[in-house]
Amino acid sequence: MLKVSKQQTSQTVITTFEMTPGTCQDLLDELTEAYAQFVSKQPGFISAALHVNDAQTRIANYSQWERREDFQAVLRSAEMRQRNRVIGGLCKSFEPVMYEVVEGF
Repeated sequence: MLKVSKQQTSQTVITTFEMTPGTCQDLLDELTEAYAQFVSKQPGFISAALHVNDAQTRIANYSQWERREDFQAVLRSAEMRQRNRVIGGLCKSFEPVMYEVVEGF
């Protein structure tokens, strides 16, 4: 379960994907499969959520990790590099960015 609090010590990653409505569902399928089969089973994974805008031109992915290094290890893994090549082919762009929670309401 996602928990957002400035007291948390976990690493937050927000990734935005830009795509066309025609590839939105394919991209969602790839992301869902990646989380179900691989990402969620990796050390340090806490939780994640996928969000789609009404026009189906953007997906936002919010994930939490115990440590920054845990997320970086997943990105560097051979399996995730292979999956990211497929994901990259389904969207115009995607960018994972690490954040720290500074306030919660």
